[in-house]
Amino acid sequence: MPIEPVEKIWMDGELVDWADANVHILTHSLHYGLGVFEGIRAYETDRGPAIFRLDDHIDRLFASAKIFMIDIPYTHDELAEACREVVRVNDLPSCYIRPIVYLGYGEMGLNPLPCPVNVSVACWPWGTYLGDDGVKHGVRVKISSWKRHDPNILPPAAKGTGMYINSSLAKVEALKAGYDEAVMLSTHGHVSECTGENIFLVNRGTIYTPPVHAGALEGITQDSIFAIARDHDIPFEAEHILRSDLYTADEAFLSGTAAEVVPIRSVDDRELGEPGPITRLLQETYFNAVRGLDDRYKDWLDHVL
Repeated sequence: MPIEPVEKIWMDGELVDWADANVHILTHSLHYGLGVFEGIRAYETDRGPAIFRLDDHIDRLFASAKIFMIDIPYTHDELAEACREVVRVNDLPSCYIRPIVYLGYGEMGLNPLPCPVNVSVACWPWGTYLGDDGVKHGVRVKISSWKRHDPNILPPAAKGTGMYINSSLAKVEALKAGYDEAVMLSTHGHVSECTGENIFLVNRGTIYTPPVHAGALEGITQDSIFAIARDHDIPFEAEHILRSDLYTADEAFLSGTAAEVVPIRSVDDRELGEPGPITRLLQETYFNAVRGLDDRYKDWLDHVL
């Protein structure tokens, strides 16, 4: 989906024109892929734009940086305010926000420790990641031949930039085969996650999702789904899932900041059908929550004006 340019991007404490937000060709992260980032959404509400679970996203950004031994030269509060600032200055009622921490120009070679650490925050209007039809009727997914990272090869708990080469390989494979999204298995053969989303199935009224030790990144939208399920007295469990469990599920769906909450209508051409009642309930409640229409979740919203 093409990016629509806006006016300003926050770079190392300054607002820079969109067209001038450049980095040097010898930027360390460009060559070796070491950096961390977050994907955050701001939604239009009756009180103006509100960023969804901003503090939780910034906390995860710092946790990812700690795993990779990257010292972010800003505080949590400074980066949270940078996110608010780019939404305000670009006058966007709703948008996607991308904070990124990367190793800059000045040192080359595999030792990242002497490299300068740079931080940028961009935002832009971004619609439904997997398409409006996917949100309404569900997406077609396939089990990828590419496996999710083993935790002793690359740490899945970190949202690292270069790690998403793995996801891109799986995504391209799925798209070229005629599917909307890929499901990745762990090196032990358990369902892990999609290329950029957590995955869930529903059986006999209970929601199941893979545990973090299957290689799944702990999702902030995933955590929101757990909270919504709890408020609706829907049981949920994190436990190992086999690909065949997806084939026979009563319902299945995925979640992520970019994707939001999207039903799955088929897995490897095994039809699950139109979205089921639990998926619809969770989806509806989530969209009400992010837009400030459900007071139970008002603490998840960080109003920028």
